[in-house]
Amino acid sequence: MITNQNCNILVTGAAGFIGFHLCNQLLQSGCKVVGIDCINGYYSTQLKEDRLKKLEQFGKFHFFKLDICNKPELDQLFNDEQFDYVINLAAQAGVRYSIEQPYKYIDSNLIGFINILEACRHNPVKHLIYASSSSVYGNSKAIPFSTNEACNEPISLYAATKKSNEMMAHSYAQLYQIPVTGLRFFTVYGPYGRPDMAYFSFTDKIVRNETIQVYNNGELERDFTYIDDIVKAIEKLIDLPFDTPEESEKPYRLFNIGNNKPVKLLDFIKTLEKHIGKEAVKNFLPMQKGDVYQTYADISDLEKRINFKPDTSIEDGLKQFIDWYKSYYCN
Repeated sequence: MITNQNCNILVTGAAGFIGFHLCNQLLQSGCKVVGIDCINGYYSTQLKEDRLKKLEQFGKFHFFKLDICNKPELDQLFNDEQFDYVINLAAQAGVRYSIEQPYKYIDSNLIGFINILEACRHNPVKHLIYASSSSVYGNSKAIPFSTNEACNEPISLYAATKKSNEMMAHSYAQLYQIPVTGLRFFTVYGPYGRPDMAYFSFTDKIVRNETIQVYNNGELERDFTYIDDIVKAIEKLIDLPFDTPEESEKPYRLFNIGNNKPVKLLDFIKTLEKHIGKEAVKNFLPMQKGDVYQTYADISDLEKRINFKPDTSIEDGLKQFIDWYKSYYCN
């Protein structure tokens, strides 16, 4: 937990789903937060603007529309602000979209990330936290997924860029002693979420009496992690000391951040149907390219370091999401 509330924190991707909720949590804790986002059109820019409107109610929040691929503007911001902590959540998201638009992932996830690393190198920070993804595990048979795995067989370009981020961050921690933590997120969901995610698009289609596409005939499992559990963990990690013998020598660490309780896709759909009050019209389809059969996080390292214990069930989490969805879209 951050003890110095006068510290200056940068959150990239502040108009995004996780970025918005993290900024909100940090601001409620009294921190000063600078948010940046390019507000691209991957999904509704109105939703992103609405998230920002809520954040702008806080006097300690300052927003700049800025793309992390724009190195001169990013460098100028780092030089002007001299950040204490940087949390990089800006990235081109989406597994399936990476098959259609590969260069968007190279630009944002690789070029943008090296710009962040270089900015932290030349404007030293106390800690850089960045978003990786459970996608790096591919179709690993080692269950639950452990950060000790090599993860050398990504099955989507998105996953490959996230694995590349981990290797890039590791090298900068080693070369320049930049304290770095990578977080492999596992299917984060909740209010103000991303419309391209299954829970969101399923809800939208069920409400509109449209058919939902159920891939691999519903034989998939996901380690759904509620957004509040995610941001509480990140907040605890921000000023967590690098005090293990290994971290003292090389200030780099990597954690899974998931719920540790995979849910079958069909059970997930039943929970949605229950809280929406309507049965889904389903179209069962084969597996999609780039998709994985199961995600399941081993979170034992995070439990040891910050006592991380996700306490939001899929039942409660989806109810909160659907309550938000109805208030946002149906009123």
